[in-house]
Amino acid sequence: MVTEQNNKTFRDRVYDVVAEIPRGKVMSYGEVARRAGSPRAARAVGSLMNSDEDFHSLPCHRVILGNRHVGAYAGGPQAKAKILISEGVIVENLRVLEEQMM
Repeated sequence: MVTEQNNKTFRDRVYDVVAEIPRGKVMSYGEVARRAGSPRAARAVGSLMNSDEDFHSLPCHRVILGNRHVGAYAGGPQAKAKILISEGVIVENLRVLEEQMM
């Protein structure tokens, strides 16, 4: 589905936003949706991250729940937390510190 915003699909806009999340930072599904131009589409962002075939180049592990919980990941939440920690994100009890949110 093509939208008015730069004639890009929602998927492409979401991928553009996620690709810009730097190491050491995270963004909630809701914030990704908002920045992609569809503020009510947080669940759709989650579905896209879950179905991402190109997960090696897209940092989908940097997208977390709005309550700062790391959320689901192919290898489980512990694996996601381990990757985030390796990038400098502080994770305590599977939750990210507020100051590391974008």
